[in-house]
Amino acid sequence: MSKIAGEEITRRRFMTGVGKGAVAAAVPASLLKRTSADVVVPEPPGKKLGWAVVGLGSLAINQILPAFAKCEKARVVAFVSGHPDKAHKLALRYGVAAKNIYNYQNYDSIKDNPEVDVIYIVLPNGMHAEYTVRGLQAGKHVLTEKPMANSPADCQQMIDAAHKAGRKLMVAYRCRYEPFNREAIRLARSGELGPVQMILADAGFKIGDPTQWRLNKQLAGGGSLMDIGIYALNASRYLSGEEPSEVNAMIYTTPGDPRFKEVEEHVTFQLRFPSGVLANCSSSYGYFHQSQFRVCGTEGRLQLDPATWYTGLRLWVERDNAIEERQLPNVDHFASEMDHMSGCVLDNKEPLTPGEEGWRDLKIITAIYEAAQQGKTIKL
Repeated sequence: MSKIAGEEITRRRFMTGVGKGAVAAAVPASLLKRTSADVVVPEPPGKKLGWAVVGLGSLAINQILPAFAKCEKARVVAFVSGHPDKAHKLALRYGVAAKNIYNYQNYDSIKDNPEVDVIYIVLPNGMHAEYTVRGLQAGKHVLTEKPMANSPADCQQMIDAAHKAGRKLMVAYRCRYEPFNREAIRLARSGELGPVQMILADAGFKIGDPTQWRLNKQLAGGGSLMDIGIYALNASRYLSGEEPSEVNAMIYTTPGDPRFKEVEEHVTFQLRFPSGVLANCSSSYGYFHQSQFRVCGTEGRLQLDPATWYTGLRLWVERDNAIEERQLPNVDHFASEMDHMSGCVLDNKEPLTPGEEGWRDLKIITAIYEAAQQGKTIKL
């Protein structure tokens, strides 16, 4: 008899024994009581708002939809997609009713669906503004992926639409909702590292398929700076707790590379903050995956590396000639941000990362491009 078959027979006998009370006779009552007392029973979920996901690409399929299983305040009830076969297949997996599958032409009719409270825009950057505004005009609250849009003007249009509709607008800066970045913010602003002197933030990866939307200027708005450099920019702002007053930048793109006919490959940029803190940042579509933030103070430093991955984040703090790695829980970034958005709607509170946060980043990104093109410091 194989080991697996033997284990299966043993399992069956055990289960049969449970039905006959054999386990109660074989296991000491004290052990049963102790085991039962150690079990933590989670609280029942409260009200869950209904969410519609607009755009069923890789991010939605591989990260956002699975995250709903971990949400306490959000559940997926509708899809908007230009691919009906894909949408119906995913609807069967996630229990979305066929009547709640929309396309981009009948999207506006979502206003008549009381099951949908919040819309999550997971489309290419250049489409965020249109579908956010249409969603807000349909009377729904909106969470949009970052970057918020291709230009500050588009961001302002989205903010104005939210105010006019009386609905919440939030930008999906997922790192603001997970423990490692939150602890880094606390440390950087607490004084435990002494006054902060310098922030170093790098974000990049080697991009592939030259036909993908991220390399299309109209859809992406730009190259590595818009897509991955926004992490370094946003981190410099939230770690310092300040808005930059000046920017410098340089851009380099490998000549003749078919991936970069329309958008940039590498960007380095520097930020000066009112307190005197300097930030040195980079973004790239050309090198091996890079994701790290460092905050340097007069009495210590912290390092997040990786800083923005979906899992496996690590945080080190160095003080008094000793390096300590902080042990923090890994949480689902997307579940955390969706629950935050739902909570803001339920409690009528302003999101931590509202539309204005996305607008500020786009204002600075525009200045970074200008600084690189003109070869001079741009004051903000």
